[in-house]
Parts: sequence; C-alpha cells; structure tokens
Amino acid sequence: MTTRQHKVHTQLGRAAVQIFAANDRMNQILIEHLDLTAWRAKPLGKARTIAAIFTHMHNVRSKWVRLTAPHLKVPPQLNRAHCTPRQARAALAESAARCAEMLAEALGGCGGRVEKFRRDGWARPWPVGLEMLCYMLSHEAHHRGQVCMLAHQLGFPLPKEVAYGIWNWEKLWKECGSPGGPGNGL
Repeated sequence: MTTRQHKVHTQLGRAAVQIFAANDRMNQILIEHLDLTAWRAKPLGKARTIAAIFTHMHNVRSKWVRLTAPHLKVPPQLNRAHCTPRQARAALAESAARCAEMLAEALGGCGGRVEKFRRDGWARPWPVGLEMLCYMLSHEAHHRGQVCMLAHQLGFPLPKEVAYGIWNWEKLWKECGSPGGPGNGL
C-alpha cells in the first residue's frame, strides 16, 4: 500500500471510531434523560420495551464483535427482563469500545485481523468497508427512533433539548474527545 493510501485508510479508521463514539453518546444521552418509569413500561401490542430495545442494541454489538473480531474481548450479553438503565449504559459503553476497536482494525489499513464483517450467522459476510459502519449506524439509529417514539407514546416524552441535542454533532464530538468536531483533527 502506498503512503497516501495508508494515510487515507488511517484517517478513515480514526473517523469511523469517532463517528461510532458519537453514535454511542446519543444512546447514552437518551438513557440518561429517560424517565425511569418509561424504562419498563409496556407498549401496546407486541412491541419491545425501551429496556428490551437498548439491551438488544448491546447484544447485537456483542454478536458483531464475536462473529467479526473474535480475538477481541466479547462483552457479555444483557438480560432484557432484568437490565437496569445503569447496567445498560455500562454495557453499551463497553460494547461501543469493542466496536470501535473492531472498526479501527477493519478500516484503519494497518493490517488488522478484521477482514470480513459478519453481521449475523445466517448472513453472507461482507468485505470490510464503509458499508460495515453504515450498517452498524443504521441499526442503532432505527432503534433510537423507536425509543424516542415509544417514550412519547407512553407519556414520557424526552425533553426538547435532548431530542434536538442528539443532532448537535459538534457538541457530541467534543464530548467524545474530538474538540475539532466533524471533519477536523483527523
């Protein structure tokens, strides 16, 4: 690989790590500001509880790491019936760290051990690339949308500054250790 290509890959790996950190910060903000009653409130029909959604997000991350980067420490699964918001926040922080390591290896261009993204046992593996990051982000954004909608439907809407705050990427990036914000300091 030429020096220029290596630099691009290294920048891509760093950006992926920062983007996933901002993604996890959004999840953390939602849990921090959720009314505790909303955590286990049962929605109508067969919809998951908010607790079940966040435990699912963590458990899926753990599966991605287990299948894609088994050499990394795989975070333990959460039990949706017993998980507290504090446990979910800690577990999500841990699984985000492992996903960040996995992304850095996959997209960093440094000869990491991650060569294929295995999103599930039934799915065909993908070559590592931006599609991997996009899939991971899309999965989590989908579930964040569910959480915001459920909180509102259950009578526990998130404060406007929280709902809008998850779109303040400059602030999110600073909170995640990148003072320059998106596109700076890579």
